Amino acid sequence: MLSRIIRHAQPFQRALIDLLFPPRCVTCKRIGNWFCQDCLASCEIIPTPICEHCGRHLLTFPCAYCKQFPLVIDGTRAIYFFETKMRGAIHAFKYEKRVELAAILAARFDAYLREQHLPFDVVVPVPLHAERERARGYNQSLLLARELQARRGCEVWSEALTRVRVTLPQVELDAAARRVNVADAFTATARVRHRQILLIDDVLTTGATMDACAVALKQAGAQSVWGLALARGR
Repeated sequence: MLSRIIRHAQPFQRALIDLLFPPRCVTCKRIGNWFCQDCLASCEIIPTPICEHCGRHLLTFPCAYCKQFPLVIDGTRAIYFFETKMRGAIHAFKYEKRVELAAILAARFDAYLREQHLPFDVVVPVPLHAERERARGYNQSLLLARELQARRGCEVWSEALTRVRVTLPQVELDAAARRVNVADAFTATARVRHRQILLIDDVLTTGATMDACAVALKQAGAQSVWGLALARGR
């Protein structure tokens, strides 16, 4: 109930809620912030060199994954490795209804985009299937996109992309199976024609989901599609 109230609260209402129910870091439990600066600072940023296409940290050249699994999407990027404190924060945000984290995490997107300048004029959150969104109560990617919009004033088109069928949880599948699992799982509206799309999601693993989104968006006429996630595995 508190998470639902916070999600729809105005800034002054959020301040009152914080006064009555002081935020506590979801990872270290320190009072003061839902994800404290010390825990955030301990999260490892993905270092260069990275693959210019899929954004993976490269140990060998060329990128072995892109060679094995060519991508339709123009490029994907993630900011952090999906480990320790960042994993804990995303898990709390996604599965424990700690929607208060959306603003803190979206601030990392904003900072990244100010430095990296990915080409986009519209933000599209990666959609959940309607059944899964009803069960969870929200789409975490949409919350991130809305908070990014509040910071940057960018357009967010949450209806531009729809997940048209239920898919298996990607975490249970290998790279090849993930691509099969999400193939033809999305459809896009003609509104995206000639637009530069930035897909937003919380976690990027193999990139199969974002690539399936890009297929649908480009079939609908999108000029380009890039993807940005908070974190990815090594």
